Amino acid sequence: MHTRVALNTEISQAATVRKIEFPDNTVTQSLLGEHSGNAKRLEKLANVSIHIRGNVLSVKGNSETVDFVCNLLEQLYRIVEKGYPVYAADIDYAHRILSGDARVDLERIFLDTVFISSKKKIITPKSIAQKQYLDAIRKRDIVFGIGPAGTGKTYLAMAMAVSELFSKKVNRIVLTRPAVEAGEKLGFLPGDLAEKVNPYLRPVYDALYDMIDFDRVTAMIEKGIIEVAPLAFMRGRTLNDSFIILDEAQNTTPEQMKMFLTRLGYDSKAVITGDITQTDLPDGKISGLIHAESILAKTRGIDFIYFSDVDVVRHPLVQEIIKAYNNLDGKSGAGV
Repeated sequence: MHTRVALNTEISQAATVRKIEFPDNTVTQSLLGEHSGNAKRLEKLANVSIHIRGNVLSVKGNSETVDFVCNLLEQLYRIVEKGYPVYAADIDYAHRILSGDARVDLERIFLDTVFISSKKKIITPKSIAQKQYLDAIRKRDIVFGIGPAGTGKTYLAMAMAVSELFSKKVNRIVLTRPAVEAGEKLGFLPGDLAEKVNPYLRPVYDALYDMIDFDRVTAMIEKGIIEVAPLAFMRGRTLNDSFIILDEAQNTTPEQMKMFLTRLGYDSKAVITGDITQTDLPDGKISGLIHAESILAKTRGIDFIYFSDVDVVRHPLVQEIIKAYNNLDGKSGAGV
């Protein structure tokens, strides 16, 4: 049931002013953030002014922008009312999502809880593409997530894997990446092959430790419930009752990609993530991710979800950096 808010609009020659009166002062304060930080952030993002008096907000600015901001605030109020904490970054995400389509229901995205980490961090999608990605993983047994760094491809796949493991839908998680430099540079490192490629798997461990406490992860790895291994270790195996994630898939060869995809056993899911603009393969080598996209895009039961710079959930500058490089690529035709 939607919360009803009282609206009052005044139009002057310079700007439109719309007042919103929210029913609950406590919820309103939570929405606005400490020292009204969320409201101040929204003022900068949308180029409006927001005057606050208790649970009454006056939004002043261009008529269309005022309507946009009121819609955003009303939707976020309903989300906070249902117990979801809104942080400064959520203001950015909400602004970005509604800027793309003002008709989007933010509740469908922000309240889709994937997993609650050991640190009580609520993991939810932060963009439309992320929501589509999660829905695809729930529905399909093989999903490809393709897009730039920082769009949550691996992190959300990991959250889904942990959620499915803890709800006993799978018996184990298998996390793998290709080790591009499999020759001389690795040869100089101490230890066996697993120890040599461990640095390549560090980002996978980082995401895992962000969701489950260190000791529990260690125990699950020792028991084989969670396996983190280089892609070469997958050859010849059949993986049943597993949630399998192939990260950095742009650095696979077509042969490696075929080998990985054919490891899928009964009651298993596979999520393949990668950025086709960041291939580290030697010149002349075709990326297995690009090759798979070209031959599997129309295969029933397999979904391809594409992310762009608008889905970046890292520092705001990361989004601008990706845009800048994309613009350079467009002008020069050169890859990054």
